[in-house]
Amino acid sequence: MRPAPATAAALRLTQLVASLRDELVETRRDLHAHPELARTEERTTRVVADRLRVAGLEPHLLPGSGLVCDIGPGHAATGRGRVALRADLDALPVADECGLPWTSTHRGVAHACGHDVHTTAVLGAGLALAELAAAGELAAGVRLVFQPAEEVQPGGSLDVIREGALDGVSSIFAVHCDPKLDVGLVGTRIGPITSASDEVTVTFTGPGGHTSRPHLTGDLVYAMAQVVTQVPAILGRRLDPRSGVNLTWGAVQAGVAHNVIPGSGSVRGTLRCLDVRAWEKASQVFHDAVEQVVAPYGVEVEIRHQRGVPPVENDERATGVLEAAARDVLGEASVTLTEQSLGGEDFAWYLQKVPGAMARLGTRTPGGRTYDIHQGDLVVDERAVEAGALLLARAALLAGARP
Repeated sequence: MRPAPATAAALRLTQLVASLRDELVETRRDLHAHPELARTEERTTRVVADRLRVAGLEPHLLPGSGLVCDIGPGHAATGRGRVALRADLDALPVADECGLPWTSTHRGVAHACGHDVHTTAVLGAGLALAELAAAGELAAGVRLVFQPAEEVQPGGSLDVIREGALDGVSSIFAVHCDPKLDVGLVGTRIGPITSASDEVTVTFTGPGGHTSRPHLTGDLVYAMAQVVTQVPAILGRRLDPRSGVNLTWGAVQAGVAHNVIPGSGSVRGTLRCLDVRAWEKASQVFHDAVEQVVAPYGVEVEIRHQRGVPPVENDERATGVLEAAARDVLGEASVTLTEQSLGGEDFAWYLQKVPGAMARLGTRTPGGRTYDIHQGDLVVDERAVEAGALLLARAALLAGARP
């Protein structure tokens, strides 16, 4: 049972969100049943926009998919920037194996990262805040940002920023589902909470030859093996070890016969880093390391480093707002220190422009199974929708009230 809200304002907000509880759960189930991949979230956008219009708001549709929607007075009336609340709309190309009545109706597509929860939580927060705005109880304006294409790099947030979503915004907040946390708990951390995430590919070419005569050709497979084993170690010595740099290979491809040195091959992997300054240096260090490692072996390399997203670096003050909001509406014991993750999240691009913070939102039923995100069998405790809406709405109120 959730503890009583800490203040009268928190109580009012709790009552507003509670009145939306059943509707929000039904909306989340509808979105879960109709997932859409990155940059195709037209139906999801329409569902959200239609509900906002019913509430008397005027959502602005973004090109393709996604929307922004302002609530309450802007800077001209308050002298303050708007507080933005961000949700991501897209699903993943995995089969839904949750086994529930609202399982995905789109074969091979599922909300396996909880974006249906994120979207519904921001929608619920927006609807509650709209009620407060209508009653003249909103000190600063709020902007809802429903963003497409979080699951593809470098992320749909860049498109949204280019469309002006952060114009007039002073801070931004978001949540991300965490199936390792019990529902009702919120995980926070000042500084990096996620990692930079880049894709790297090294393509090798050589003359090829017979495995009995490696000295007469470029031993391509051996050169590949040196890159696979040595380059991660070199990065660990050339970059600050406190930056959490991690190069992990996911695909190694070369040759078809046991006695033929192939003439081509490739390795592919991810380069992750928890520190944005080390991330900015990593590309050149990676290139230099690969070229130096293969130099003795008579093969050529082509290096492709696809920059992804920087780390999400939570602002100290914004993190404090999220923690205060959680304690107000979810209880004093609701806040826990979360671990850093080597996963990537394009919310980071917003934080390159304005201060803000992301919190981990507990979705595990207490005593129940611990699931993992990006897996088709993910099941969330739907009480997380209301918890997320409460947290974000209260954070918007607290951030908007601060000078």
